[in-house]
Formats: sequence, C-alpha cells, structure tokens
Amino acid sequence: MIRPMATDWKTHGIKIVRACDMDTNTPQTPGMTRAAAITRAKTGASKLWAGTVVVQPNAKTSAHHHGELESVLYVIRGRARFRWGDHLEFVEEAGPGDFIYVPPYVPHQEMNANPDIPVEVVVVRSGQEPIVVNLDIPSPEPLEEAKWIDPIHPA
Repeated sequence: MIRPMATDWKTHGIKIVRACDMDTNTPQTPGMTRAAAITRAKTGASKLWAGTVVVQPNAKTSAHHHGELESVLYVIRGRARFRWGDHLEFVEEAGPGDFIYVPPYVPHQEMNANPDIPVEVVVVRSGQEPIVVNLDIPSPEPLEEAKWIDPIHPA
C-alpha cells in the first residue's frame, strides 16, 4: 500500500479508547456485560470490532453463531467454557492468558465455568455488524438458557 500524501496523522492516526469511554450500548445477554472499544463510531475502524465481555458466575448464552464473522477472545480473568458442534457435543475450557478462535458459522455456546467469580475477556471480531443467529439446539449444560435478546435479536 502506498502511503497517501499529506495525511493528517493527528486525525487519521492512532486512536486510544479509554476504559471509561467504552460503549455499553451493545447487544447484551442476561449475566453478561459487553462494552465496545474499537468501532466505526469510536475510531473509524471498518474491518474490526473489539471490546470486552464480563460473564457473571453461572451465566451462559444459548446456542448461536456469528454468521461470516471470525471471533477471537482473550481470557483476562476467570474460567470460560465453550461448547460447539451440531449438538454442542464438544467442550473445552480456557483460563487467563488463553486465546479462543471461533470460525464463521460454528454453532457454539459461551459460559462461565466458575460458580464464584466473573470471567473477563477481550473480544475481537472481523466485522462491525453484531451478527448473532440464535439456534434451536438444546444445551447439555444444566443451567437455564439465555438467548441474545436486544433490538436486533428479539425474543
């Protein structure tokens, strides 16, 4: 890529989004708090979305996928459990320092594996749209189901 001439790097350079300036006006799931940091509105990003998710003890999503988006999660604190597959038959846990990659269209479920402390993760997605497709797959987990419910994904 050829660098554009006379670029205003002050306006079009690095952006820092402070923790206190993150946007919590994002799709939420009961027991989970999402906050957006890197968005088109905040930074001008066009190909990435990044933010944080805090998952309370015993909270989980229902089965879903994120369409064509790729997702990467980095666990800061706590223990996250993921189920995936046509019947959520595969299960794995991740702890602090672990990365999780979720390919496009993979049916999955996210949850806190620890009943005592929240899970804190950083999430990066390959697009700006909050694509979530709820799936009618029963969970092998004994906890109550919690679907993504927001203006984009009504109950």
